[in-house]
Order: sequence, then structure tokens, then C-alpha cells
Amino acid sequence: MSFQRTVGTEEFENEREIVEQLRAGRRRIGEELSKVIVGQEDVIEQLLITLFAGGHCLITGAPGLAKTLLVKSIAQIFHLKFQRIQFTPDLMPADITGTEILQENSEGLRELVFVKGPVFANVLLADEINRTPPKTQAALLEAMQEHQVTAAGELHKLEEPFFVLATQNPIEMEGTYPLPEAQLDRFMLNVVIDYLPHEDEVAVVEQTTAGKPQVIEPLFTGEDVLAFHDVIRRVPIAKDLIDYAVRLASSTRPGRDASPGFVNDWVSWGAGTRASQYLVLGAKARALISGRAHVTREDLQKLAKPVLRHRVLVNYRAEAEGVTVEQVIDRLLQSMPRA
Repeated sequence: MSFQRTVGTEEFENEREIVEQLRAGRRRIGEELSKVIVGQEDVIEQLLITLFAGGHCLITGAPGLAKTLLVKSIAQIFHLKFQRIQFTPDLMPADITGTEILQENSEGLRELVFVKGPVFANVLLADEINRTPPKTQAALLEAMQEHQVTAAGELHKLEEPFFVLATQNPIEMEGTYPLPEAQLDRFMLNVVIDYLPHEDEVAVVEQTTAGKPQVIEPLFTGEDVLAFHDVIRRVPIAKDLIDYAVRLASSTRPGRDASPGFVNDWVSWGAGTRASQYLVLGAKARALISGRAHVTREDLQKLAKPVLRHRVLVNYRAEAEGVTVEQVIDRLLQSMPRA
């Protein structure tokens, strides 16, 4: 399935075709992923929202929950180049971005040649990103923000589309380097993968021990993904819903007149403007892949936790009382006025 982007008088018809193809493609994506993935519908939806909206995703989950398999399978469906980096304490920035080496050319002369690192991919899985030092994290985050790599004073553009899906293991935090809040803010969503229900886990064990996994068939191309980015940004959204998204994000900031009392009691730092932007952009993507051409309040509410959970920091009082950031967001959604 491939989309041809046109201009001029055919632009509207082409855009409508892309919308229809995207709606139908969501079902086919689910069918292909079901060959290797059981359950995790919310996780799959959130990863697709990130992909279609052109953002990056932080994935939090225990080992053995098929995080790598899921990301690799999505890359195969979109026929995108996939690379995986296992982050370790001794990993250097050049191990990610690449480095210059001395080579002999066809004329027998020696010259410096830049050898690209694994970051030069369409989908990059940064496994356990919090296990590598800050300078190596910063090298990856520059590529995420600027879509380019700086080596020996020269800029090297990354191939589009470019997505980083970074994982964190919430179990073993000893000897790790937690990402600073400013770097966490670069991730559009923080997706939490939990253990499967009993029935789904039975299906996984049965499926993975009965034979070889089925082959994932590619459905889209990188050009298709870039076309999705353009169309999703044109999805209409009512101004009162944009106002709702902004109020939702700003209500997480303690010390403001509009902040609820429990936010002042439990939150030390709230979400910034980028949270409002990602709420709206993610809601547009969710609307399209749900088969709708407009955004609803439910779209914004469904994305509240993945957008806000890594941008809202609870304080010591909340931790002492056993209050989690998810509970703060739930209560915030309940307290939000409808107008």
C-alpha cells in the first residue's frame, strides 16, 4: 500500500484518500501484529499514535514483555529500517552517532571517512536508556530533537522518518542515570507495558511454543508515514477542546490560581507547554486511526496519562502518602470542568 502525494487541484482528493487508507490500514496493522503479539491493544494504539504524529516514545515495563518484538514488528509493517542499541554504562556517544576513521581511497591517499552509527535508522530502539551516562544520552537526544548528528564539526542529516522508542526497566534502578526532566519532555508519550491477563499469557505461550513465528508483511512505506504526518496536523479540532487541553496541562503546575489544592499538596513540578501540544496532536492521530475525522474530549482524556505521567513530578508528601502520578492525573481529570 503506497500513497502518492500530489499538489494543486488534486491535493484535496489525495488527502481524503490518505485519510480513508489510514482508517482501513489500522485494522490491517492489527491483523499483522496479531501474528506475533497477543493483547496490549492500548500499548499498540499509543505507539501508532506516536508514529503517525511524528514524535518519540518512552516505554516503561518489566523485562520479558515483548517490548523489542513489538517495536521491531511495527518497523517491519511500515518497511522502515530498524536498529537496536543496548545501552550500557561504558557506551560512548560515538558508539551511537558514528565516528570518523582513516581510510585509503582509490588513489592511495589516506582520508577521514565518517562511518555512520546505529542512530542512522528510521526506527531506533534505545534499550534501557537510563543505564548509560548523561553525555551518551545527550548525543541521542540531540538526534531526536534536531534529526541530525554532529561529528567533527560537520552536520549529518538523519533519514526521514526518524523515531526513537526508548525503554526503561522500572525494577532495577541502582547504578542508573535517570533522564533529567528537560530530556524526558522530548518524548511525546510515556507508554507503560504491564503484565498480560492470564488468558492472553496462555495464548502467548501456546503461540510461541507451537512453531516458528509468522512473517510480518509490510503494508506501508516511509513516504506513507510522512504523508500521515501532514494529514494528521490538518485534522480539525474545536477551540474549546484546545482550551481544555491547555487547562489540563496547566492545572498540573503547583502554585497557580487555577491549580487544585491536591496538586499544590502533592506535585513539585508540573507539565509545560509541550504537554498541551502533544495532547492535541496525539488526539488528532487517535481520532483518525479510530475512524473519525474530528477530535473528541475522550481522545484528550485517553492521552492524559501517557502525555503527563513523565512530565508531572510528585513530591515527598505524595510519596509518603502512597500517592502516584497516575492517581494525581485521574483526580485531575475528575476535577476538570467541562467548559
